[in-house]
Amino acid sequence: MFEKTHFMKTQDLLERGMNAATLKRKVISDNIANADVPHFKRSEVIFESMIKRAMESEKIEASKAIPTRIEDERHISFFTPLDYRQVQPKSNIDYLTTMRADGNNVDPEKEVVDASNSQMQYMLMADRLNANYRDLKNIMRLA
Repeated sequence: MFEKTHFMKTQDLLERGMNAATLKRKVISDNIANADVPHFKRSEVIFESMIKRAMESEKIEASKAIPTRIEDERHISFFTPLDYRQVQPKSNIDYLTTMRADGNNVDPEKEVVDASNSQMQYMLMADRLNANYRDLKNIMRLA
């Protein structure tokens, strides 16, 4: 009934965001735990920029900004929109920076701030998810 609605897309994006925030917390915890290990390189989770790119590609496809016509299935398409459902959070290791002489690049203060930000984002998304379900429940009562 609600499968192809903006409501379900929003719910799906919120759930994916919560999963990414959970992974961020795990990665940040690992970074903090290894702050004193020589030559340890911190990791970071990339998700928001990839989701933004997928959403923008859907807008381009919806507006038909790039008209293409494929006459044969062997032809290569000019533009293929990214599906936001295929985007997964990725953990990348930062090999390029160094904070200390022993090669470690973990800044515990930055990691704590990032953990706090991640926790606030998670709580905000959980609150919005719950509010959406409450709204849906109220709508279903009226129908």
